[in-house]
Amino acid sequence: MSSTHDLIATCAFGLEAIVRRELETLGIEATIGESGRVHFRGDLETIALANLQLRCADRVLIRVAEFPAADFDALFETVRAIPWGDLLPIDAEFPVTGRSIKSQLSSVPACQRTVKRAIVDAMLRDHRATTLDETGPLFKIDVALLKDTATLTIDTTGRSLHRRGYRTDISQAPLKETLAAAMVLLSFWKPDRPLLDPFCGSGTIPIEAARIGRNIAPGIDRDFTFESWPTVATTLLPDLRSRAIAAQVDSIEERILGSDLDGRVLRAARDNAERAGVADSIHFQPGDALRLTSRRRFGCLITNPPYGRRIGEDRELDALYHALPDVLRGLPTWSHYFLTAYPNFEHAVGRQADRRRKLYNGRIECTYYQFHGPKRVVGDRGEAAEVASSDAAAKPHDAPGDHTAPPEKPYTHAAGPAAFGHLDAKATHQAELFATRLRKRAKHLRRWPTKRNITCFRLYERDIPEIPLIVDRYEDHLHITEYERPHDRDPAQHANWLDLMARTAGETLEVPASNVHFKRRGRQKGNTQHEKVDHTGNRFVVHEGGLKFLVNLDDYVDTGLFLDHRVARSMVRDLAKDKWVLNLFCYTGAFTVYAAAGGARKTTSVDLSNTYLSWTKENLRINGLIDAKRQDGHSFIASDVEQFIADHPAGERYDLVVFDPPTYSRSKKTEKDWNVQTDAIPMLQTLLPLVRKGGVILFSTNFRRFKFDPDALDVAECHEISKQTVPEDFRNRRIHRCWRIVR
Repeated sequence: MSSTHDLIATCAFGLEAIVRRELETLGIEATIGESGRVHFRGDLETIALANLQLRCADRVLIRVAEFPAADFDALFETVRAIPWGDLLPIDAEFPVTGRSIKSQLSSVPACQRTVKRAIVDAMLRDHRATTLDETGPLFKIDVALLKDTATLTIDTTGRSLHRRGYRTDISQAPLKETLAAAMVLLSFWKPDRPLLDPFCGSGTIPIEAARIGRNIAPGIDRDFTFESWPTVATTLLPDLRSRAIAAQVDSIEERILGSDLDGRVLRAARDNAERAGVADSIHFQPGDALRLTSRRRFGCLITNPPYGRRIGEDRELDALYHALPDVLRGLPTWSHYFLTAYPNFEHAVGRQADRRRKLYNGRIECTYYQFHGPKRVVGDRGEAAEVASSDAAAKPHDAPGDHTAPPEKPYTHAAGPAAFGHLDAKATHQAELFATRLRKRAKHLRRWPTKRNITCFRLYERDIPEIPLIVDRYEDHLHITEYERPHDRDPAQHANWLDLMARTAGETLEVPASNVHFKRRGRQKGNTQHEKVDHTGNRFVVHEGGLKFLVNLDDYVDTGLFLDHRVARSMVRDLAKDKWVLNLFCYTGAFTVYAAAGGARKTTSVDLSNTYLSWTKENLRINGLIDAKRQDGHSFIASDVEQFIADHPAGERYDLVVFDPPTYSRSKKTEKDWNVQTDAIPMLQTLLPLVRKGGVILFSTNFRRFKFDPDALDVAECHEISKQTVPEDFRNRRIHRCWRIVR
């Protein structure tokens, strides 16, 4: 075998530049050839070094020849003319593999047989032998035909270089070690920076990163085909291995973190890390990627998350990707790297990557999305600047296990915007406008609530168009609601913007952060309704008109007390003396409480929800209007309102009816959905026979486009009284519409 050879390092498509850089780091000049191939020259030591040290290549091949081969004669004669006796010993085992792409010779088995026969003839000729027993060392030969050009190579590697020898436990969808190493090498990660993989599976990315950080040669624990060749000195690879071991680093400054929801694969990951010799450099822990937080700074999140092949095939997967921006904004000084085949990934996370690279995970075409965080800058102001750069979006607690990492070096600070959630000067200006408006409103209303004997009122109602928020005060709490409107912020920026506005409101109005409650209220479209948003069960008592009410500012879009009905509730109290009051769609019973406090003879509260009926009873109880043993004069009926009216015994009974239905509602307990526009008037028509002559129905709706024809009802009076019922603290005078209907 000659002293130098034309060599090829094969790799997955997209990794050619990385492999070339690896070779150049080893002192080997290289050029990128066709897809998946990097060319270089070298002797047997070069072959050994490349096999031992290349992290991202699959194989190292000797290129024997490259020539036109449009027919079998050209293929046979050219192969036979090669001096195979100089390349292969007489007892060599030389199987032939093959491929053919866009070539006249399209039958791969026929090409393999032709090449094999030609090599046999050449070997018999060169070694002056009559037989070949093929019992010696392995020389795996490949013939690759591309556009009628044949390339003959000899494999020096054996098992693919991604088989490092440490991974016997693998997850269901394993990532090749070569690709994992490439993901790390393409990132900004250095051994003195935190690294996190929140979808670590069997641990390949953290393990490869740890081996890179500790300079452990990827092939240190495996063998190679070329080792058995007679021309290779027995000391060659041991000497290179000794040098590689001497160059290893005992530890890395920052312990790498890998997490996954599946405890089984984490056990496999720990076993793999142990065999890879880096168990003490990685901490594996169970964890949900969507609950990820960390106070570490300037880290790299590098991961291969799960992905579907079609949009919508897995709703949980879609929800995962759309939730990522809210997680990533909590790591404002980090860089983020995702290898995924998920369709429209950038649309899901709301922004374009700083760089993207097409890569293949096995046969799946993926994209490696790179989002660059701020650079670290050395300076005297390090610690203070770091805190300032991260506090705007940082979450309040560490990821589980994050305490294992040492404190961040105090001499670095951030330069540049966060990859996710960066807010510019426009957001700061909006916060200043918001604070100014809140101060003005608070000053205007400083004596107003006390005069009216209330503690819950509206402070801000989308006063500034570009800040579409509602701010209500409930005692010493703020309830902030966002009404979704178009804006130019991506999801992470918008989440940080909302945090900034909530923090601005709390600081301006001197309300502790723990007492600021934020919710998002989307537009109701078609057959949609507001769902429960949390399950805290946190309730507290507020005061209005000398009465007490339980509110929950966390679990529902609505709080348990509609502030826009404050005036209407007072009307009910004034009208309720000695009356039988019917409260339909009673919700938490605020109208019932006012009616009972006004001296109602009886009250009947109807709602489909047992939860709301229990809440109604508690509101009555805390006002001393009922007790645990006696509920005389008060009845609570869990029923669909339409069914309640249909089943009601005939006859005039009620003197005062509160009819405040939702805009839209659906329930598993009923077959029919409720729509206020189509269902309210027919229900009023069936309700009227149950109301005494001269009795009053207060009908209200929050549906702004509600169309009401009073002539549709056979009543004595029907007047819209919305101007009287909308409280003066509501800027939106159409927050609801209300009619007074007299039977």
